[in-house]
Amino acid sequence: MSAVVLDGKAVAAQTEAELLARVEKLKSQSGGKTPILATLLVGDDPASATYVKMKGNACKRVGMDSLKIEMPSSTTTEELLTKIEELNSNPDVHGILLQHPVPPQIDERACFDAITLSKDVDGVTCLGFGRMAMGEEAYGCATPQGIMRLLAHYDIEISGKHAVVVGRSPILGKPMAQMLLQKHATVTICHSRTRNLPEIVAMADILVGAVGVRELIKADWVKEGAVVVDAGYHPGGVGDIELSALSEKASAYTPVPGGVGPMTINTLIQQTVMSAEKSLG
Repeated sequence: MSAVVLDGKAVAAQTEAELLARVEKLKSQSGGKTPILATLLVGDDPASATYVKMKGNACKRVGMDSLKIEMPSSTTTEELLTKIEELNSNPDVHGILLQHPVPPQIDERACFDAITLSKDVDGVTCLGFGRMAMGEEAYGCATPQGIMRLLAHYDIEISGKHAVVVGRSPILGKPMAQMLLQKHATVTICHSRTRNLPEIVAMADILVGAVGVRELIKADWVKEGAVVVDAGYHPGGVGDIELSALSEKASAYTPVPGGVGPMTINTLIQQTVMSAEKSLG
């Protein structure tokens, strides 16, 4: 039996149609005010510039505005913190995105944590992570939150399942594990130094590849019927998991591209609309 394709592109498009209606309603109720996402791009990394452009285009598709702020590669931590504080204080801005990575002289964590919680729509602050982990209200980190939305859309059962997350980054692997734990999965976190990784992966009912290494996880490690989520993306359109041999082995999987990626941007936009609804509604 062929695996179910967890089509993030289709789910994101469906959500955008719903968000467009919500934005139009918000405009009519607030005298024409619209949700605004401020994007901060520091330096001239071409991949980062592309991602920011994609996020701006997503804003346009749902009727939102985006405020694009570009700062030079020579920007200091203090200069970036000053700009973030300006955006925190601007009542017309409902979400703030600091594009990762920033130049090496900048204290990225300090700048992430300077974003006020109510505008942390990308879910990158320590405060937001802590509140999410404790089950309190906060915007989830965009990629893992997008994965959870995708699993929910396809009615993937999580409760009681053994989830294995390969990766421990603060904006993907760690929040992913916490979100699965909150949905009553038993969670194992692995990483590049985990011993016997194939044996642990083979135990997974739900497998999330989030380690950032091209096809590190081999198809023959994955057990029959597992749900496979690949959060990686590498040149040539491949992820962290060897997906080519899983279409008849897994029960469901995310394609690369078209699986997790569209849900990340879509979740950022959705959470900005939610922030605007709280502020303007």
